[in-house]
Amino acid sequence: MSFFLTVIGMVLIVEGVPYFCFPASVKALAVKLIEMDEKMLRGMGFLLTIAGLVFVYIGRRVII
Repeated sequence: MSFFLTVIGMVLIVEGVPYFCFPASVKALAVKLIEMDEKMLRGMGFLLTIAGLVFVYIGRRVII
């Protein structure tokens, strides 16, 4: 459970930093996302999900 809470905390930090440091850029990105095609957004989401799974796999299974 402590590992899960640590991961959630790290995600919140990574998600919060752009809003804190670059609020104008986040707003501009939000406008671009609204204009972007749903197919493109879905593809980007899929690729990011796969990349995340690869990182988790490497972090949990491969000894570096």
